[in-house]
Amino acid sequence: MKCLLVEDDHALARELSQALRDGDWLVEHAATGQDADFLVRTEAYDTLILDVGLPDGDGTRWLAAWREDGIDLPVLILTARERWADKAAGFTAGADDYVTKPFEPAEVLFRLRALVRRSHGHAHPILKAGELSLDTHTQHVALAGRPVGLTAQETRLLGYLMHAAPRVVSRTELSEHVYDRDHEPDSNVIDVQVSRLRRKLGSWRIATLRGQGYRLLEEEPASE
Repeated sequence: MKCLLVEDDHALARELSQALRDGDWLVEHAATGQDADFLVRTEAYDTLILDVGLPDGDGTRWLAAWREDGIDLPVLILTARERWADKAAGFTAGADDYVTKPFEPAEVLFRLRALVRRSHGHAHPILKAGELSLDTHTQHVALAGRPVGLTAQETRLLGYLMHAAPRVVSRTELSEHVYDRDHEPDSNVIDVQVSRLRRKLGSWRIATLRGQGYRLLEEEPASE
């Protein structure tokens, strides 16, 4: 999953970015509302962490403008403001959740995972597709109750397919959400990693729809 962190405190941004990467997130950072505005309009993200006290305008004003323009990715607000009126302003602008400073990075991770799950229609922290399961907190994958050893990149790829299931996910969408912007793969790299997942999970679990992309299946298709 890919997160945009909008925070002008560079020390805090470095700390939180590292915590997110340790939690297997892809992270991009913007220190101003203007930089964030450019990124949310040109790049794809699964969620956004937004500081309210930005140097070029209140974060809630930027958020309200994005919501007005139909940018609907989940947003978690960070702020040192604890008054209810400030929290209400954030939610009114379109925030999905709110964390006050100081905070534990682990709390932010838990909240982000919940936001992304709910945005895909999942309430439970363990995603399931038939006998396949993924714990979104620990990133542990199991098949029929037995652990499956995956690389970090394979876990990110599988996680995105499981969040999106049963929707078909295009190669372009996978490239935008599962891979770092500076190291976006060509379609052959994605095909290779999908092939590795099929070897570990069962060849039928990830279906290829020609010209459309991939879809995660819960049950093996009946043979004709």
